[in-house]
Amino acid sequence: MKKERKRVRERGKIKLSRYFQELKPGDKIAIVRELALQPAFPRRLQGRTAIVEKKQGSAYVVKLKDGSKEKRFIIHPVHLKKLK
Repeated sequence: MKKERKRVRERGKIKLSRYFQELKPGDKIAIVRELALQPAFPRRLQGRTAIVEKKQGSAYVVKLKDGSKEKRFIIHPVHLKKLK
């Protein structure tokens, strides 16, 4: 198993704009886990595309297809990247 690291230019503090980003229901997002945060993040979600369903507290409920089933996950916005 290979150790995961950030590239040199990505190290350091997390950008606050990414930490507090606002998303609307229906926005398409990519799930990109932030390695600087301590809690474990499920590997199977890394790189997946999902749709924002609603906001729940400071996190977002995202809906994605896992095979033929539709699943919902609650994810902090620092792990979400808005797609155009």
